[in-house]
Amino acid sequence: MSVEARLKAQALGLGFDRAGIARLGPVESAPAFERWLAEGRHGEMDYLRRGAELRQDTTRPEPGMVSAVVVTLDYGGRSPGGPVARYARGDDYHRLMWDRLDALLAWVRADRGTAVRGRAYVDTGPILERDLARRAGLGWFGKNTMLIHPEAGSFFFIGALFLELPLTPDAPFTDEHCGTCTRCLDACPTQALVAPGVMDARRCISYLTIESRSPIPDALAPQVGEHVYGCDVCQDVCPWNVKFAAPPPAEGALAPKAWLSGTDAGALARELLAMDEATYRERFRGSAMTRAKLAGLQRNARAVLANREGTT
Repeated sequence: MSVEARLKAQALGLGFDRAGIARLGPVESAPAFERWLAEGRHGEMDYLRRGAELRQDTTRPEPGMVSAVVVTLDYGGRSPGGPVARYARGDDYHRLMWDRLDALLAWVRADRGTAVRGRAYVDTGPILERDLARRAGLGWFGKNTMLIHPEAGSFFFIGALFLELPLTPDAPFTDEHCGTCTRCLDACPTQALVAPGVMDARRCISYLTIESRSPIPDALAPQVGEHVYGCDVCQDVCPWNVKFAAPPPAEGALAPKAWLSGTDAGALARELLAMDEATYRERFRGSAMTRAKLAGLQRNARAVLANREGTT
């Protein structure tokens, strides 16, 4: 068995759901990304602009690296919607994926009998993960901008292990299977999908409730509806998820917590507004929802309650 086959088998053995290999180099989607930045569609996410040059070529962040093992990990889309996006209902995925990628690097070193240099990325470095995953044969870019796998949909995390080890890459995913479907564009509550494959983050509910530190614009607040943290609408309506999305994990770090998986947005909003900083730190220890900070969650909670009052 080739080293590539053994490496991917090891990745699956560590708990990842899919694995592919890509060669590092110029990023195909970099021109579109540059246009997106130039149009200001990144909003307050200045870190994307600061790292734009590094994102143009995957060899730039870690000189000497030549290959990447790209992995995906399902978090489950076949569960009821609610005020919290599905990916954030369990523990923070970063640590889990880093640990598994570090274990994969340890295996590579043991297998090769030398200290192969490597670096794990889980959406925290200056790389365009979706582009790398497509290059590794793991899916295509949907009209909702998500990476879609033909047998899994899009409810998964993406990680990558960069290696200085030359590897034979998998064939890139070149097909596009959205066809004439526009369900995601039609369903977006804030019309954040301004064109097929183009997201204006400034209008996206996930951005407004997670990344942005500013007040939710009055013109968009009603459309935020009952979303306390994130939004899954453009994924929920995707036919590939309707057919293939996996159920949420029943146990382990990504298993949804009951109090974050309910459908009563009002109850969660009131609980958040009653929290002080100490309670927040205790309640959200190990959660990806700390990304929004207490101030952001309470901002979102106030918007949700205002929307509920406006519909009664």
